[in-house]
Amino acid sequence: MKILVIGATGTIGAAIVQQLGEKVEVITASRSGGSVPVDIGDPNSVRHMFSELSNLDAVVCAVGVAAYAPLFKLSDADFERGLHNKLMGQVNLVRFGIDSIAPNGSITITGGIASRQPFESGGALISMCNAGLEGFVRAASRELPRGIRLNVIAPGWVRETLVKLKMDPILGVPAMRVAERYVEAIRGKMTGQVIDAI
Repeated sequence: MKILVIGATGTIGAAIVQQLGEKVEVITASRSGGSVPVDIGDPNSVRHMFSELSNLDAVVCAVGVAAYAPLFKLSDADFERGLHNKLMGQVNLVRFGIDSIAPNGSITITGGIASRQPFESGGALISMCNAGLEGFVRAASRELPRGIRLNVIAPGWVRETLVKLKMDPILGVPAMRVAERYVEAIRGKMTGQVIDAI
């Protein structure tokens, strides 16, 4: 299998690469590092990346930026960045990447459980983007050609992220366990699914 992992240098992305193992060809992509440069917030960057790739068995996105802040402290720029990156960045991976994916391949993107289990405070923008991705996947999966599957993984807090934020790690799920859900989506038969990783 030939698999493109976007965000491969991040906490979840690195765990996905590790979970996939050495028997697959992994192409890593990120803004900083990786074998292919890409900024998912820039549609032209996404188009350029896919213009150089073909016959991918799977595309996985484990990146997406949206501000975590109380609602009335979020600026217009915060909303614009979240919509262009976390939401439309991943939508564009589907729109622009479809011709680079082999028949019966798959696309797996990243939402989050906050779409249905909002944070007590600070998660309005994140929840909005995640809910949009879930609706997109349910509908768009019905229109994809050549048997290509589309799913979204919905992680909760990741333990390693909580450690970096100096928060209680007991509330989080280890990145390697979250990565297992991505591998299930790649290797399984499901499509149009929101797959919780909590």
